[in-house]
Amino acid sequence: MARDSFYTVASNPITIEHGRLNVLFAGESQTAPLHQQGPKVYDFYLMHHVLEGEGQFVSQERRYTVGKGQTFVIEPQQLVSYVSDAERPWHYRWIAFAGSEAARLVEDAGLRLGLPVLEGGGSRLAALFRKMRQSFRQGGRLADLEALGYLHLIMAQLGAAQPPALDDALREASAGGLVQRIVHYLSTQYAEPVSIEQMADTMGYNRAYLSRVFKQQTGMTPVHFLLKLRLDKARQLLRGSTELTIEQIASSVGFHDPLYFSKQFRRLYDQSPTAYRDAMGKAYRPR
Repeated sequence: MARDSFYTVASNPITIEHGRLNVLFAGESQTAPLHQQGPKVYDFYLMHHVLEGEGQFVSQERRYTVGKGQTFVIEPQQLVSYVSDAERPWHYRWIAFAGSEAARLVEDAGLRLGLPVLEGGGSRLAALFRKMRQSFRQGGRLADLEALGYLHLIMAQLGAAQPPALDDALREASAGGLVQRIVHYLSTQYAEPVSIEQMADTMGYNRAYLSRVFKQQTGMTPVHFLLKLRLDKARQLLRGSTELTIEQIASSVGFHDPLYFSKQFRRLYDQSPTAYRDAMGKAYRPR
């Protein structure tokens, strides 16, 4: 059961001018289930560090599931939205900052890879978010400078937890990891009415990008891989499950139109499913 929701925020008591770099406010919230912000744009950076729970963050038309220990970053003038999970809503702390040096600072923390969700930082990162809000609440005459110090420590903590900038070899390895995720996803979901659009949305990628990386690494599109995977599974059933009809086998591997299944099977293997089954039966029949 979700905890009772609460919201607290403290603004910079000294100045809200952006200047070169300035922290504007800091807060903490236990959100209510399905608490949503946006779609909207901000004119400053807004960084949320998740203490507990999870939710969905949408930026640049890509969806990310963000959970405990992760930090999602909203850039100025980017259309975003985010919503807490219905069962395990977010408990997070956040900071807002701006200024001419803000972009470089965020880049140094790991956002240079174009990924708005950052990993790691541990309990020290959560404590730094809390201390920043406390410095504003105490309202000392140097609260703005103290907050800037915490901001730099936050960025250093995040930056240390991120992988180094990717060179070509690491980019290739990263692409290989994405391909493995795609193969695993399709290998477990092939019997369902899965689509490449649905898979891309689930994994938090743009479909065109996901398809391009997969083809570069494998020489085929995800659509072709899924089709071949389904037909390979169908061949296994045709050989080993003689009690199943052609229609039942088609349905078992994700085809809901038996005629389309037979057409694709013939196109790939130069024979119908029935002919393949008959040939396999003759091959394994005792003589």
